[in-house]
Amino acid sequence: MTIKIVGIQGNHPSSLNPKSDTSIFLAIEAQNNKYKIFYYEPKDLSIINDKVIAKGYYIEFNYNNKKFFKIKNIQTLDLSKCKYLLIRQNPPFNLEYISTTYILDKIKDKVKIVNNPTSIRNISEKLYSSIFQKYMPDTIFTKDIHEMNKFFNKYKKMIIKPIHSFGGNDIHLIEKKIDQKLILNFIKKHGHIMCQKFLPKIKFGDKRVFIINGKVSGAISRVPKKGSFLSNMSKGAIPIAIELTKIEKKISNILAKDLKKKDIYFSGIDFIDQKLNGDINVTSPTGLKTYCDLTNINLAKVFWKGLKA
Repeated sequence: MTIKIVGIQGNHPSSLNPKSDTSIFLAIEAQNNKYKIFYYEPKDLSIINDKVIAKGYYIEFNYNNKKFFKIKNIQTLDLSKCKYLLIRQNPPFNLEYISTTYILDKIKDKVKIVNNPTSIRNISEKLYSSIFQKYMPDTIFTKDIHEMNKFFNKYKKMIIKPIHSFGGNDIHLIEKKIDQKLILNFIKKHGHIMCQKFLPKIKFGDKRVFIINGKVSGAISRVPKKGSFLSNMSKGAIPIAIELTKIEKKISNILAKDLKKKDIYFSGIDFIDQKLNGDINVTSPTGLKTYCDLTNINLAKVFWKGLKA
């Protein structure tokens, strides 16, 4: 009998939080469908003798055990033997991340890879949103400090974000006065950055929308902790169950259609005050475990069913 394998390219499992991690949630559903999970880190991916291989291990995840994962059968695997392969490492979307997409391009016609490595490489999570700026708060992408000064003078409050970061890291709220030294250092560190008009209703939470196989599949809200403007759960935000407004559904469906056309199977998009905030997650979308905890709806089943169709 042929072994059914799901490969997962991710950060070491010891760094994952079983209470909220989507990679574990997807892996456990795959296990329920009799797949074995082969897990490896991006640094252990290679092309040897024209084969794409990874040094990793078979692993079992279990929510009921104190240690939620068990590593077994450490080995090197020809990844073309996988039925599916999930790209699940955290950004930043840097040259190493890009290199892994080029390597995986070699087997994308043999293995169903989520998301398609070529598509991930072509879609910058923040710059991609510039196509949809009419649905966003006023936003610029620049490394020109004079343009940033003009933008700040217009709105008096702005958010600045690195284009290729993740998880609410290195995001600043600029208010009252623009710190020229901070901005110059920020540009030096990150290059082109995203500047956005601050939306005060973020204190009531954002909305994370899950898009699977071109369909809007569910959403949660994440309410920042007191005194914060960051809606990332990793920064202390509290998730709650919500419904989307008609405007949010309309915009979500427009993006879902476009993402499917670009061969993005699983993504997450965010709204603040019914406006797209420009973070379109295609590299390692999160939130499915939390959504299930809040609604008792298991979107991992939807995820795997869609891949098999």
